[in-house]
Amino acid sequence: MKRIPFLLTILTLILIVSCSDDDNGNFPPPSEVTLNIVETAQARDDMTSLVAALLKADESSNNDLIGTLSNASATFTVLAPSNDAFTELLERLDGFDSLDDFDTQAEQDLLAAILSYHVVSGTAAASGDLSNNQALTTVQGENVTVSTEGGISFVDVAGESASVGMANQLATNGIIHIIDKVLIPQAAIDALGETLLFSITATAIRDTNLSSLVAALQAADGDLPTVLQGAGPFTVLAPSNEAFATFLGDQELGDIPTDVLEQVLLNHVIPGEVASTNLTMAGSGYASTSANGPVDGSNISIFYNTADGVVFNNVSTVMIPDVKATNGIIHVVDAVIGLPNIVDHALANPNLSDLVGLLTQGGDTTFTDLLSNGETNFTVFAPVNGSFDDFTTTNEIPNVLSNHVVAGAAALSTGLATGYDISTAATNADGDNISLYINLDDGVRFNGVSSVVEGGADIVATNGVIHAVDAVIDIPTITTFAVADPNFSTLVSALTTLTPGTPFEEILARTMDGNGDNIDPPFTVFAPINAAFEALDAIPDETVLTQVLLHHVVGGANVRSTDLTPDGTTEAPTLEGDMITITLPGTDDNIADIMDGSGATDIGIIAVDVQAGNGVIHAINKVMIPNIE
Repeated sequence: MKRIPFLLTILTLILIVSCSDDDNGNFPPPSEVTLNIVETAQARDDMTSLVAALLKADESSNNDLIGTLSNASATFTVLAPSNDAFTELLERLDGFDSLDDFDTQAEQDLLAAILSYHVVSGTAAASGDLSNNQALTTVQGENVTVSTEGGISFVDVAGESASVGMANQLATNGIIHIIDKVLIPQAAIDALGETLLFSITATAIRDTNLSSLVAALQAADGDLPTVLQGAGPFTVLAPSNEAFATFLGDQELGDIPTDVLEQVLLNHVIPGEVASTNLTMAGSGYASTSANGPVDGSNISIFYNTADGVVFNNVSTVMIPDVKATNGIIHVVDAVIGLPNIVDHALANPNLSDLVGLLTQGGDTTFTDLLSNGETNFTVFAPVNGSFDDFTTTNEIPNVLSNHVVAGAAALSTGLATGYDISTAATNADGDNISLYINLDDGVRFNGVSSVVEGGADIVATNGVIHAVDAVIDIPTITTFAVADPNFSTLVSALTTLTPGTPFEEILARTMDGNGDNIDPPFTVFAPINAAFEALDAIPDETVLTQVLLHHVVGGANVRSTDLTPDGTTEAPTLEGDMITITLPGTDDNIADIMDGSGATDIGIIAVDVQAGNGVIHAINKVMIPNIE
């Protein structure tokens, strides 16, 4: 890198009032315009870099730009890059830290060519004189193109656009438009080669192997090339022409709906700058693309794996990595990356291969067909490899797998809440959907047995969201929910340590007939929350407490809230022997009221239908007392 100190020539500035048109578009009379183009530039604080560039270029004996632009008998239109524009130019050039680094005659001549590309001779063209797509021939010899869409801008041969920040600055020998970018002629591109960086859009335009990508960007949305010319930074996975030919097959670009094509292309754009070394160091994982996900504000995920090259979604491999641009980086890939559904993501991630194997066991396509459905959104809790190694169950594996699927909702981690908000696709013997308990107190945990693994949350597909988890979520029993939900911690203590003579935990986990004790599932449990036990004067001794707990369980029936008599009463026998009476609707905030065996009527059901595989739980706000006289 050249390290020659940057020393600006001190110029005598003339204090003037800016000579521009007023708010009504009226220009000042000629008598008020007293400075030529060079003098106007010298007098402006936002054009000091332009003045310095002119002086540096004129150090070559071949150039006299200042003399030319001071000529009183000539007329010019000058597209004057601002100070920030020159700063950005130097950032694009390898080997040039300042304008002083143009220290050889050849480099000064090159700088002169760049500056001359900003000058049109023979006319003073105000902004109102310019028209869209008008070609302006510059003093340097090449054209710049005018764009009037969204304001006045000028486009160079590389497709880079410079917007006018301040138009119509009058001088005695012409007019100046201050622009936010230095325009680059082809001659400078040829001379500087790879030392000159371009925006992602301009880089793609210049690469003949990416012409299909450029055509697709233009066909999908006229704004996409402009977006990828913006500040960024972006990482673009750029399919080669051959990749697009394979993707299209017998179709033409015009055969693909523009909204679909736009999302496919955005699926190749990752916000931020991600070099291939970043991916290799990580090994594998997920990034978010710019394609829209099924949840508001979400973006489609993309899986990368560097075990054998750099591969995205197991379909597209990087051929040419790390093509630098001013606003990001390009990786040329060998295949177009389609928009992934949940099945596509599962197939792409080798850490989910055990799950995929079970889902497709024996050629069964039930799950893959279901989770490929684009008409319904899903949330899938996907056990990673190894989760099934020591897993044993008495339940059928297909139903266990369906217990990891929520149909009808795509829930990001930010949309999850502690509680029973999500009902899974699994069902009990009566066809009731099984509940899933989510606890966010320490990470994201399901039914007290399975947690989202690091980096496994929010894998977004077109038809839902995957969360990778560290354990299989079996069909829950009544015991599962009682243990998992901290609101029932006192109840669990009462069922276990306080009543060691009765195997309540084992009983309420039964999924088939008991051992001749007539305590058979399914169970309907009216579960007192912790506050209900705290309201007691004291916890009864084991003998009484055992009868109290049995009074909260109805055996041999899965009684959901919809099974109760509406606007009336329902009686149910408990395992203790006494009847309880449930009245709908309840009073105050209660969903329903209960009269227990002792005749107390101030007991309320406050939450209903926590559905397990062997029964259902309804939470109550007071402990029920049987008739123990």
